[in-house]
Amino acid sequence: MRKAEQLTVVKRQLLDIFLGLEVAEHETRKKIAAVRYLRARRGIEMHGEIKRLERNIADFDDNALQ
Repeated sequence: MRKAEQLTVVKRQLLDIFLGLEVAEHETRKKIAAVRYLRARRGIEMHGEIKRLERNIADFDDNALQ
């Protein structure tokens, strides 16, 4: 019976290690996705800001010529 108990303990430890690795991998993927989302959001905001600035400059040039 002692060997069976030791085997059970080893199996449990291996499962814990495996599950711990899965959790770590999930956290890594989650962080990478968050960084990707933030970059995309900043890109969209920058694009909108550039368009606003272009319109403001165009309006300023039109007003200056009048």
